[in-house]
Amino acid sequence: MRLPPLQSVRAFDAAARHLSFTKAAEELFVTQGAISQQVRQLEEYLGFKLFHRLPRQIHLTEEGVQLAQATTAGFSCIAEEIERLTTIEEAGVVTVSVLQSFAVKWLVPRLGHFRDAYPDIDVRIHADDRLVNLRTEGIDLAVRFGSGNYPGLVCEMLMRDESFPVCSPAYLAANPELKEPADVAGHQLLHDATTFMDHPHAADWEFWLKGVGAEGVDVSRGLRFNSGDMVIQAALMGQGIAMARTSLAALDLAAGNLVRPFSQSVASSGAYYLVYPEEHLRRPRVKAFVSWLKNEVAETLREIDPDEAGAPVED
Repeated sequence: MRLPPLQSVRAFDAAARHLSFTKAAEELFVTQGAISQQVRQLEEYLGFKLFHRLPRQIHLTEEGVQLAQATTAGFSCIAEEIERLTTIEEAGVVTVSVLQSFAVKWLVPRLGHFRDAYPDIDVRIHADDRLVNLRTEGIDLAVRFGSGNYPGLVCEMLMRDESFPVCSPAYLAANPELKEPADVAGHQLLHDATTFMDHPHAADWEFWLKGVGAEGVDVSRGLRFNSGDMVIQAALMGQGIAMARTSLAALDLAAGNLVRPFSQSVASSGAYYLVYPEEHLRRPRVKAFVSWLKNEVAETLREIDPDEAGAPVED
């Protein structure tokens, strides 16, 4: 029997996995109409329906379920063979997409530990705040900040963040009047203007002051940066008081390069998540990096708070 056009089979496979023509179109970078047309052409070729089309939703027919099982297995087999052949040329390379600030202030300083443990695995860091397609852009895994809502992907919480003010030791020594949170009024404030979709106040002065019961302080002035690592750098240079996050300030606090003028912290509503397609974990190098990353997070939590070091990851 002559096989149907591959393009139609790919469209059906994506639609069957998502049970949505719209999401299938997003995955394959085509229009929803193109997916619908390709599926209809496949149904005409086969001579039977693959979907029950209802208002605002679709369901697989019995034949559709059987074909979906076959296409999933077939494309998975092809992907695994391509992966096997590709690793001959790129053995021991793991590619990670990570937020720029997290890469600069947390991941990169610790990569030497990974190199020591796995000298045969090379790491490629893509410091990128945009959403990426982990199946089509050659990226093994990603670290993202948010609520952990990434449909179709494995999502493991790495660690929660807290926000709190930091400054250089010299700045604090020159400003001994900093005793209570409200005392920041009139000081040069350094703002992290990074926006995380559904978590716009991850490191926001107004959000922190409200959380510690010091509302009413004017925080409209000061320097604003669109990346948390720049906020930390400005604080290191003595340019003011920064609203920092645990993950970005931990190393500088431990080294004494930064100090906390106040003890109060406010928990973020979001967290850092490790995100990857399930099939990527079959790659030994990816599995090694994931294991190492979790251990480094556990060590970070021990440094921050020994009482919270038990279980950094939630499945």
